[in-house]
Amino acid sequence: MPLRLSTDPSLADLLDAAASEGRALVGAWSSLGSPLAAEILAGSGLDVVLVDGEHGPNDLTTVLGQLQATAAYPVATLVRVPSGDPVRIKQVLDLGATNLLVPMVDSPAEAAEAVRAVRYPPAGIRGVGSALARSSRWNGVPGYLDGADDGITLVVQLETRAGVEAAEAIAAVDGVGAVLVGPADLAASLGHLGQQDHPEVVAAVHAAIEAGHRAGTPVAVNAFDPAMADRYVEAGAAFVAVGADVTLVAQGARRLVARRADHRTSPEEGE
Repeated sequence: MPLRLSTDPSLADLLDAAASEGRALVGAWSSLGSPLAAEILAGSGLDVVLVDGEHGPNDLTTVLGQLQATAAYPVATLVRVPSGDPVRIKQVLDLGATNLLVPMVDSPAEAAEAVRAVRYPPAGIRGVGSALARSSRWNGVPGYLDGADDGITLVVQLETRAGVEAAEAIAAVDGVGAVLVGPADLAASLGHLGQQDHPEVVAAVHAAIEAGHRAGTPVAVNAFDPAMADRYVEAGAAFVAVGADVTLVAQGARRLVARRADHRTSPEEGE
């Protein structure tokens, strides 16, 4: 059996279980850099908490705090690194992340490099520092080095025209556990900045889902709009990221203000 931290469920295992149940996984982004926010998400019933190290103000210390906060819950914690930099990937894995998301992957070659970054030699280039790392419980997990590669679920993110065009080949790369489509950057790449619901963008997402099916690899999609999330699940998405802590707070605060504004008494009515 692959070795991993027992407190951090494997995203690959959750995807397999959900597929057997005929449902899609549901996730949300932890972008505030707050272990408390991550724990709230983890305890909400979500399947996946996505810790955002690309756009959120997350560094190694805040990622560590969120991994520790979510560890008590039956939720997969998927950490997005800022790029495919093997040094940052090594550091995040050493923190104990077993589900990793690499953004802006445009080709099978880039996907293969990400696979090499998460694997120890001779299969890859991950630096060996398990005695110093939470990932092995500071060498407290017997045989950690021998089983570590198999305990990691690597997800690569398709966010450009090139990435979608190469989706099937990327999804077929050995070691890629899933692909995640990012419609926001994809819309920009296709010339429709800020229009994630543009027909060309939606068609590209559908094309990526179909490519993943042909490769036998699960496809996830960022879809904060409920109608779009439903649409992509119906098209075969195995996992949808439906929101983020920052948007939940921002939208909730705006609704509170709008509600009070609607109930304000005008000067004439108050006289």
